[in-house]
Amino acid sequence: MEHLEQSLDKYAALAVHIGVNIQKGQTLVVNAPLDAAALVRKIAKKAYEAGAKHVYVEWSDEELQYIKYKHAPDEAFSEYPMWRAQGMEEMAREGAAFLSIYSPNPDLLKDVDPKRIATFARTSSQALQNYRSALMSDQNCWSIISVPTAAWAKKIFPDLSEQAAIDKLWEVIFQVTRVHEEDPIQAWEKHNQKLAKMVDYLNQKQYKQLIYTAPGTDLTIELVENHIWHGGASTSESGIRFNPNIPTEEVFTMPHRDGVNGKVRNTKPLNYGGNVIDGFTLTFKDGKVVDFSAETGYETLKHLLETDDGARHLGEVALVPHRSPISDSHLIFYNTLFDENAACHLALGKAYPTNIQGGTSMAREELTVHGINDSLIHEDFMIGSAELNIDGVTKDGKREPIFRNGNWAFNPE
Repeated sequence: MEHLEQSLDKYAALAVHIGVNIQKGQTLVVNAPLDAAALVRKIAKKAYEAGAKHVYVEWSDEELQYIKYKHAPDEAFSEYPMWRAQGMEEMAREGAAFLSIYSPNPDLLKDVDPKRIATFARTSSQALQNYRSALMSDQNCWSIISVPTAAWAKKIFPDLSEQAAIDKLWEVIFQVTRVHEEDPIQAWEKHNQKLAKMVDYLNQKQYKQLIYTAPGTDLTIELVENHIWHGGASTSESGIRFNPNIPTEEVFTMPHRDGVNGKVRNTKPLNYGGNVIDGFTLTFKDGKVVDFSAETGYETLKHLLETDDGARHLGEVALVPHRSPISDSHLIFYNTLFDENAACHLALGKAYPTNIQGGTSMAREELTVHGINDSLIHEDFMIGSAELNIDGVTKDGKREPIFRNGNWAFNPE
């Protein structure tokens, strides 16, 4: 117990100082499940000690969410409490930092009508559009972490007792987030520097295309002109460094909305809105998904792709080596924060405007002209494996190896 308390203290410090990097006089907004109460209290204490003015917590309860999906009338899912959306927008305008604790039950909504889930996903995305755009443009510092819940831990470790599964998942989380190190903050600064070297190399290359080949995957992705790779720490509009994801192993950039062709198959399950989608293949033509299949969660995938026109186009391409702490755990987490950092992935939907020069100051119409996708969704799905090869095509047509057998084919040092 004493060891757990010490690790929780270090994890809370990591979230406050490396995650959102709270500043003196700043407000911190925490979105958290009830299971995270003990950690949230530690986060609040660390934030106030760092000079935070307020710590506001928005609690969530998956059981209440399930009850609503099962028993509320259909019209309930076409409405969103605008006072909540407006409150988030107001705090973003006032410079708050936002920390989300993301620990969903992968099977929570498996017996709920996918149409209900899709309707409310679209409703909430529309209501929170301005708030989410602010975060995706790095106007504010924001970060995502996770804590074990009983349902999530048992999904990963079904043969363990509930408490043993939770304890085991804590152990894994501390390992992959570098909390087990003597000085996690210093370890993260070193990790960010390593990712920055990969980013610098790729930004200098300015590849015109990426070509993916693997079992079930033969895909060509055109990158937008003047694209920017990011990875590890980001910088907010006010110049504050923060880490959007803890853990993270990725570097990512922006594909051209209309420049994706071929087929791609997922390599890890996707937990979307309390439902699992797996064994799925997407076929792209001129940037758009024109055909798809799924062994599990077909209707959920169908509703996801029907969210809006942008949901059938890509908004992100991310590179993650197969040999990385999360992948080396040999676990499937059913949690995108972890699974996306164990494998190369793509994202359907909205692109990050930070991934193109001048993107954060472009109007929506100008972003579209540059080939930048817009959507109410941004959903990552994993395609990486030990069998994935990726080539970059330079502007003069030269083809160069980026990944071989799932890992980096170059060393920028």
